[in-house]
Amino acid sequence: MRLRRLLGDATGLPGATLRAVSGAVTGIAERRQVHAVPGRTRIRVRGVHKPGTEPVARSLVERLMSVAGVTRAEVNAPLGLVFVMHDEATPLDALLDVVEAVEAAHGVSGESFSALAHPSRQTVVREAALAGAYLAGGGFAVLGRLMRATPLPPGFATLLAMADASPQVRSGLERRIGHPASDMVLGTGVIISHVLAYQPSGPVINSVHRLMRVAEMRAHAEAWNRRARHIAPTPGVFQAAPLDVPPRPVPLPYGAVEHAAWTIPAAIATATGTYALSRDADRAQGVLAAGVPKAARLGRDAFAIQVGRAAARRDVVVVTPEVLRRLDRVDQLVIDASALRTGDLVIEDVVFVTEGVAPETAYERAHALVDVQRLSDRHEDGPWAVAPLRPSARLPREAGKQADVLRKGGATVLLLTCDDDPVALVSVVVELDPLAEPLIAAARRACPVAVAGVAAGLRRRLPVEQAVPGGSRLLASVRRLQEDGRTVMLLSARGGAALAAADVGVGLVSANGHPPWGAHILCGPGLGKAYPVIEALVPAREASSRSARIAEVGSVAGALLAATGTPRNAARRAQLAIDTAALSALATGTWAGLTVGRRPALVPVDRTPWHAWPAQAVLSRLDSSSAGITASEAERRRVSAEDGAPRPPGLARVTVEELDNPLTPALAAGAGVSAVVGSITDAALIGTVLGVNALMSGVQRVGADRALRRLVDLSAVRVRLRRPEEAETDVRATADQLVPGDVVMLSAGDAVPADARLLVAKGLEVDESSLTGESQLVTKTARPSMAGSVADRTSMLYEGTVIAAGEATAVVVATGERTEIGRASRLAGERRPGGVEARLQSLTAVTLPVALGAGAGLFLSDLLRGRSLAQALGPAVSLAVAAVPEGLPFVATAAELATARRMSQRGALVRNPATIEALGRIDVLCFDKTGTLTMGRLRLRLVSDGESTSPTKDLSPRRRVIVAAALRASPEQAGRKMPHPTDQAIIRAARELDMKDFEGLGSWKRVAELPFEPGRGYHAVLGRTPDGQLLSVKGAPEILLASCDQWCRGDQVVPFDEKAREKVEQEVDRLARLGYRVLAVGERKASGRRDLTESRIDRLRLLGLVCIADPVRPTAAEAVGRLRKAGVDIMMITGDHPTTAEAIAAELNLLNGKIMTGADLDALPEEKLGEALAGVSVFARVSPNQKARVVQALRAAGRVVAVTGDGANDAPAIRLADVGIALGERATPAARETADVVVTDDRIETITDAIADCRAMWRSTRDALAVLLGGNIGEIVFTVLTGLLSGSSPLNVRQLLLVNLLTDMLPAVALAARPPSGVTREELLQEGPDRSLGTALTRDIAVRACATAGAAVTAWTLARMSGTREQADTTGLVALVGTQLAQTIAAGGRDPLVLASGVASLAALGIIVQVPVLSHFFGSRPLLPHGWLIALGCAGGFALGAVLVTRLPGGTIVTYVPGATQLARLVEELQEELTTRLREGLKENLPAGLARALPA
Repeated sequence: MRLRRLLGDATGLPGATLRAVSGAVTGIAERRQVHAVPGRTRIRVRGVHKPGTEPVARSLVERLMSVAGVTRAEVNAPLGLVFVMHDEATPLDALLDVVEAVEAAHGVSGESFSALAHPSRQTVVREAALAGAYLAGGGFAVLGRLMRATPLPPGFATLLAMADASPQVRSGLERRIGHPASDMVLGTGVIISHVLAYQPSGPVINSVHRLMRVAEMRAHAEAWNRRARHIAPTPGVFQAAPLDVPPRPVPLPYGAVEHAAWTIPAAIATATGTYALSRDADRAQGVLAAGVPKAARLGRDAFAIQVGRAAARRDVVVVTPEVLRRLDRVDQLVIDASALRTGDLVIEDVVFVTEGVAPETAYERAHALVDVQRLSDRHEDGPWAVAPLRPSARLPREAGKQADVLRKGGATVLLLTCDDDPVALVSVVVELDPLAEPLIAAARRACPVAVAGVAAGLRRRLPVEQAVPGGSRLLASVRRLQEDGRTVMLLSARGGAALAAADVGVGLVSANGHPPWGAHILCGPGLGKAYPVIEALVPAREASSRSARIAEVGSVAGALLAATGTPRNAARRAQLAIDTAALSALATGTWAGLTVGRRPALVPVDRTPWHAWPAQAVLSRLDSSSAGITASEAERRRVSAEDGAPRPPGLARVTVEELDNPLTPALAAGAGVSAVVGSITDAALIGTVLGVNALMSGVQRVGADRALRRLVDLSAVRVRLRRPEEAETDVRATADQLVPGDVVMLSAGDAVPADARLLVAKGLEVDESSLTGESQLVTKTARPSMAGSVADRTSMLYEGTVIAAGEATAVVVATGERTEIGRASRLAGERRPGGVEARLQSLTAVTLPVALGAGAGLFLSDLLRGRSLAQALGPAVSLAVAAVPEGLPFVATAAELATARRMSQRGALVRNPATIEALGRIDVLCFDKTGTLTMGRLRLRLVSDGESTSPTKDLSPRRRVIVAAALRASPEQAGRKMPHPTDQAIIRAARELDMKDFEGLGSWKRVAELPFEPGRGYHAVLGRTPDGQLLSVKGAPEILLASCDQWCRGDQVVPFDEKAREKVEQEVDRLARLGYRVLAVGERKASGRRDLTESRIDRLRLLGLVCIADPVRPTAAEAVGRLRKAGVDIMMITGDHPTTAEAIAAELNLLNGKIMTGADLDALPEEKLGEALAGVSVFARVSPNQKARVVQALRAAGRVVAVTGDGANDAPAIRLADVGIALGERATPAARETADVVVTDDRIETITDAIADCRAMWRSTRDALAVLLGGNIGEIVFTVLTGLLSGSSPLNVRQLLLVNLLTDMLPAVALAARPPSGVTREELLQEGPDRSLGTALTRDIAVRACATAGAAVTAWTLARMSGTREQADTTGLVALVGTQLAQTIAAGGRDPLVLASGVASLAALGIIVQVPVLSHFFGSRPLLPHGWLIALGCAGGFALGAVLVTRLPGGTIVTYVPGATQLARLVEELQEELTTRLREGLKENLPAGLARALPA
């Protein structure tokens, strides 16, 4: 009653009238909704949603079932609907008569409908009616303005708009008459008031907003109809009892949009004060109009509309669309345990309690025997049996402890036995949804997450810190959180009052299609459909905050505009600012919502233990066979997997994204204000600059991405497939064409295209360094593997690894983002923003206050002269807007684009130009070892006789014999590439040593050989020589040494006894600790038999050892040294062994601190990690997660970090770094995709050159910024100083824009884009933001500002003495532009582009000044020859002085410039003259009291 009375007083309507109006509107908004399709009708029923109305529902069902043709009737109380299934001939009127009769019989005809109303056709019609009414209102307002009728005072429209935007008024109305009726009451009032006030812009904008809502409601209604059609055949699916939902204990907390309503009371108070002081009702109404925070709500609504439409496209049913407007306030997510479980039981682990049975056998038997549907029963198969673990079971002590741990974790523990002897414990647990962990991890980035109704065991399996009571206590848990001030989102698979009580209730539809009625949003089955709603929380918060800021800026601008100009149009000017802000908020909110809709889907966690399952079980699970799957089935799976995958952004989208920089809001606001005050040219110029800047950046990004796509496509390797229908042909496909179930065949040298389970493995060794960082080869087998670590799963192949030896047949189990590499790439989440933003913010923080200060100074000056507020504010706003350096972001982008082009010519491809700025600032460079600092290819480094070593390049004849024997014990080359890296290393070394396989023998011919196999451990070759046959063997020392009985020690052959063997093994161990892969080499004379079997590998004579390692790149040490001299700290982060890392680091002179391992990192808490990293330069045995943690800690410590790498294990760290660099043509797709810079020529020095180029950009940018910012400051000084002298500004807005156009665009851009000249690469490496943009830039800006202002003031003063005021102003304009252009040409040196742009701008100035029409358009006058002489003379003289000051040491100008003393004296006299004129000018134009107060 109080609210209605207040509204009645505010609008001049008595309370009874308002009640009648609101009642009528409520009746319209609450019309009975009926939706009928053939065979099915849903009807809205009054009162059935309230507790205690179950008899009404039962009676209604009974009466409806008695209607002829009705087959089923179900009442959904939460929605207040009855669903009726019937024959097509059943009349609708008969159904409606029954509903109305039952309502009347039970006395609920006067009750309201359920507030949880689903979207329907009536909702769409209501929104469309409001949109049409707004549009018609705008038309009537235009018509009224054209007819010049007397309008309603704008204050009335403002008050209703404030009521519409006020959260207090809205919430009060909604509590009394509901949301739909409130929307109609306020919307109708706003329409009528704007029509009567003849304000068309507001209704038109509102009509656009309502049309967007029409599209949203239509999408929701269609999603609802699709869902209803899908579940309708299931009996009982719509049936739901009333929900007893207690009221919210405290009001819903305000968000940024609600807080933005502070402008309403502020505007009312300011308008009241304005009227009290001035008695000017028009201006007071203008100030009042500026207080409407319309943009805040429109921006949030635009975001919610796009999120809602995207949800509807995914078949998510938004029952209550208003909850999408609460996403920005959600600060607590509660997930019911029912939503995280699939409902199935699975074997979690098999814990072995004996060593008498092979683990893979026990694992296989456990999976074969356990029946999760009958866990309490005993199951037997021969000697094997599984049964529940009894307390009386006799187990080893450790096994008993493990069983207790499993039980506490919520598992059902079974005992696997063989012949009644315990073999293993089998833990069976409730299966988690594959998306549970990724969903919680994503949600934790948005707000705290609590799990409800979760057992202790399940909680330990989930990454959550908080648990709340669930089940029957879930409603109380929600209300308790709300009472604590939280805005709660509840995710549950169980319907009920808790979902309805939550601020945002998200219900998961069960697998059988039953929805959890009471939820505001229905999605599923599965968590995947709920993820986009949760993912929208952070963007919703950001969108609302942005919209609130836009609304506040609009209100401030509106107040300023209301205070300027004539009072009559004050409200119209303020309304224009409010409407401009509203359109901006609509656009930004829409874009933010569209961006959320384009985010990729959540990637599930595959918990299937492919590595532990037998091959046949894997094939069965994948519905495949050893012959693979058919082409048609592969295509079906491929289409299903690609559905919903994000597409690469196009140029338009990237261009809009590039507009997100710190200067855009300031310049856009300036453009808007300029347009409002009449400076359309200024607004167009600013808009053009911003648009071109964003477009050029977008073109660079799109081009770089396309180049990367081509690079990836060219490097894509085709693999052989098996197809059942094409068994005789060789089918090939690329990695992106594979699907789970495909069977691939791989051989030595092939890259593994996807994660796959081995079916057959023959002598298989795999290089997994790209995944694990370990350079040693890994032996693989098709037998099941029980290992938990990815690196130890010998039955699996992983994408990005390489087959080093042998052959394999494997079935694909994961592709794309679901592979280990794909998950590693997503560990770091979203890409971090570029460092250029911070630099633009710091420059903005300097330039904007200067521009605003200049406007404020001119404003105060005009006020002191007695001018009116409106007269003073106009020129001040113009100067402030014109003084903003519009070219600043454009200059930065041009410099970055030019640098990116130069880098691409050197072999460094830049994805995003913003990366260049950050790359020029790095102070820590983290190198991966394998393939980055090292060659990434094994090489023969040392040769040992068993006691001492020699480098390969300095071998004695005795040690050459060892290499020659190793060469003979290698596979036959026959023009083909050796598949095994160790063989490649031996053959390459022999080639470099100019060594033949017959060296020292006269001749040698291969007779037979035993190829290397992992189980054999050596490669043996039988050859024929002039002295008979010779058996040569090389292999693993632990195998080969056991087959030796002699040792070539020096020049003697001695027995290889235990003492000798111990000595050689010590040498092997020493070399292995240094990071070498050691092979033993032995030979002996053989008999004439031509066959070679393993039995003949004995009685060998040990020749020595060959030591193979991944060598350091030849240029690595020099590159590291150059970077250190440039102030960049170098860190090496590798997954290799610490001894290997230490050896490499010592070779590169990196050992300036201790070596830290991954285990050491895990032992350090976050708060101590940053401090511990300070003294570490080498990290060894680190995982991808640990590598990413190091990068995070470095960045948290304030370091600017770059990370280089080429493997998938480097991808998370590359993504997290300020600059990620993928090195080499062999870089994995994961490394390329996450990197900011891709080095294409495989040279580490390219990185050094790239850093030099990026630092050189600062040198070029410094000159451009000095001219740009110094010129703008000079313009301000000249304008303010001469304004104080003469009483009016010498330059109008168009002239100020002309100056910016001629100096800020082409000349400054040409300066920034030019390559540095006359400096070495080492000198460029010393550049950087601190050196280039520190005191040097400040000095250059000051000097050039003084030169620009000095030249213009001098020229203006001299011209004023000899001509008219207009001639003097034009002379000052020419001197202003000429000085800046002269300094630009001087700074550009011999660069032709700088010279051409400077001359072109000067010529354009001459044409504009001398052509009468153009000159008068810009407010100038054509100059006489002496005017040009004065202007150009002053410009040249001051520009020369500026060049000398910036380039020569202090105090040496007199030495270098003849006549400098006389020039200094002339400057002093000019200063005195200027001081005198300044004092006289101030006295003439200031009030008498202030003039007398000035000192003589």
